[in-house]
Amino acid sequence: MTLKRCDKGHYFDAIKYRNCPNCGVRNLNMNVTYDGRDNGISDDNQPTIRASDVFQPERIRQTDNLREIRDPDATQASWKRTKGIDSVVGWLVCIAGPDKGRDYRVCSERNTIGRDPSMQICISGDNTISREKHAIISYNPRKNSFLILPGEGRALVYLNDEEVVTPTPLNPYDLIELGHTRLMFIALCGSRFQWDSDTSGGNQQSES
Repeated sequence: MTLKRCDKGHYFDAIKYRNCPNCGVRNLNMNVTYDGRDNGISDDNQPTIRASDVFQPERIRQTDNLREIRDPDATQASWKRTKGIDSVVGWLVCIAGPDKGRDYRVCSERNTIGRDPSMQICISGDNTISREKHAIISYNPRKNSFLILPGEGRALVYLNDEEVVTPTPLNPYDLIELGHTRLMFIALCGSRFQWDSDTSGGNQQSES
């Protein structure tokens, strides 16, 4: 063992530890933080941690087709509570705008649309879209039908170039416009298919 004394008066094994293991311990008033901009070393050669670097699972955003991680106590769709899976019922495909080519899952019941990661459909690339609830798309499993609703803010939403002011039926290949983004609606559930609420499979409807 080779004892070494740090600038703060602590003795430590210099062979086992590169730096004093006692420095930075809570209540020693060492102000230890981590700053990635200076490679983890502050002016006094002490590692530093910023609050913004702390992992915050509730802020994990939706990426590609993965849902964000949410509070386990948050309200869930009855469809998900019954089956254990938040089944996809359709998609939005961005055909114009900053996120052109990207797709977004539409699930049962209400789907809020906005830039914030807490939205069911998060379109983060277009700053002209409201942060929260620019618009809402709902799927009613009892009626096997879709609606689009205006949001709660001042931003407008258009369906096939017409302003949406009340809940309006949403049909396959309809065009939705939010800010600088145009989305095409693609339905999975409809006249030819509907999820069976009692099983993990779906029911394919016969054509008349």
